Amino acid sequence: MSQFNVGDGAASFLILVVGAIVTGLAMWLELSRSPPWYVHVLLWLPLTIVLSLGLMRLVKGLLLALEFRHGAREGRQ
Repeated sequence: MSQFNVGDGAASFLILVVGAIVTGLAMWLELSRSPPWYVHVLLWLPLTIVLSLGLMRLVKGLLLALEFRHGAREGRQ
């Protein structure tokens, strides 16, 4: 199994996905309710951490399975 290595691909993917989700929700809340700034901190910081850490194993496993299925390998010299 050492020939498969997803590296930082999962983290990069999650930055985009979680960032889009949290940004969209924060914009919706701001435009609809206009809460104080600390409400945003109390909501979005924990949500970002929970989503990122919670989805990391799932996304890493998915990328590993895709790499295995398609026969992707590290570059060879």
